[in-house]
Amino acid sequence: MTDDPQSPTGRPVPAWFTDAKFGIFVHWGAYSVPAWAEPTGELGATDPEVWFAHNPYAEWYWNTSQIEGSPAWEHHRAVYGGRPYDDFLDLWRAESFDPGDWADLFARAGARYVVPTTKHHDGIALWDAPGTGTRNTVHRGPRRDLVADLAGAVRARGLRFGVYYSGGLDWYAGRRAVIRHEDRIDDYGRPHEAAYAAYALRQVRDLIDRYRPDVLWNDIGWPDLGMADLPGMFAGYYAAVPEGVVNDRWDGAHADYLTSEYQANRQNETAAAWENCRGVGLSFGYNRNEGPEDLLDTAGAVRLLVDVVSRGGNLLLNVGPKADGTLPEEQRAVLEGIASWMTHHAAAVHATRPLEPGDAVPGGETADGEGPPWVRWTRDDRHAYAFVAGAPGGEAVLKVRPGLLDPATAARLDGGPVSAAAVSDGVRVASPWLDAPLPAAVRFSLASPG
Repeated sequence: MTDDPQSPTGRPVPAWFTDAKFGIFVHWGAYSVPAWAEPTGELGATDPEVWFAHNPYAEWYWNTSQIEGSPAWEHHRAVYGGRPYDDFLDLWRAESFDPGDWADLFARAGARYVVPTTKHHDGIALWDAPGTGTRNTVHRGPRRDLVADLAGAVRARGLRFGVYYSGGLDWYAGRRAVIRHEDRIDDYGRPHEAAYAAYALRQVRDLIDRYRPDVLWNDIGWPDLGMADLPGMFAGYYAAVPEGVVNDRWDGAHADYLTSEYQANRQNETAAAWENCRGVGLSFGYNRNEGPEDLLDTAGAVRLLVDVVSRGGNLLLNVGPKADGTLPEEQRAVLEGIASWMTHHAAAVHATRPLEPGDAVPGGETADGEGPPWVRWTRDDRHAYAFVAGAPGGEAVLKVRPGLLDPATAARLDGGPVSAAAVSDGVRVASPWLDAPLPAAVRFSLASPG
């Protein structure tokens, strides 16, 4: 399809990104050694007054464990005797890391791009980053360039490779103040000094020079005294990677697309190009404290993906590897489940677009068989795809504009039997297994392609 959007700054968004629909985020660091947080809830749906002392993000362990009296503070003293955070870098060995295995799984699951953390808020770099001395994974802990290893494996499978970089927070090279409330991040926790701005700029430029990332994914903004450097950096990036894309977390300096995170910043999901990110669980970094009730299952992950794609976005679904480099079995199982589903349904996901407003009505927020069926739509140049789950008795009325679809062309992408007929308020479909939580896609030829 050719109706690719422009970025908020007017630059056409590369077609590969708008066609990709699905990417894998990877949060892996020294925080994967303690791998502990309270699974309190989703960002944007949790009381901000309690968020930082009860932070469900395991990658924030260094900060949370310094908030006196917090459960993480108690845990750190009971389990680790209050030892310095940097000890976890030396305990992080990545001895079972197989980047080819990761990349194979990501490709099977239908991901088209992969974005690992290269430096999170703890300031530990996963490559031999300039200015870090020996405080990186090449000189300590895993003793390898984890960014290069994964980049090579991902690109060998034909996937795009991006990099996450925490520009706005660095608890080692920048300010070391403990963050206890979101209102104090900007003025109290973020480093805005010229020295840190130069440090961060040098590292991002090094990432660009070494790895030519297809996605430049920054987090928590950028130091105030480095904002003037960004136009030149972006120009250099696009010169090096003409089809590269840049996210929106640069304090308004530039963006090819906007982002949301769990339930936060959902207003960005009306943009021409956008991406929702979240973990399989409530944390990005691996959290051994999460139970099944905190994790998406395959059906939930597929519905999330389809919902995002049906509204014109991309989903960046995160996995948090263990310290040894293996993917937690519960996270691997979700990706394997998506891979099995994608075997039949990828054509209704990749390179699709939403239906025009008013062409169809989505249905249902859940797929538990109670109440209205769960329905979402995508389209390509010739077809519309109705994703249906939780339809009582395997029947659903798809509410679509009269004349949009040809009911006689109905076909399930997985080969199952389906019947369809026009009714007064749309198209009635009937098929076995449409009552299941895992969506099935019914393809229709467009009677009036738009």
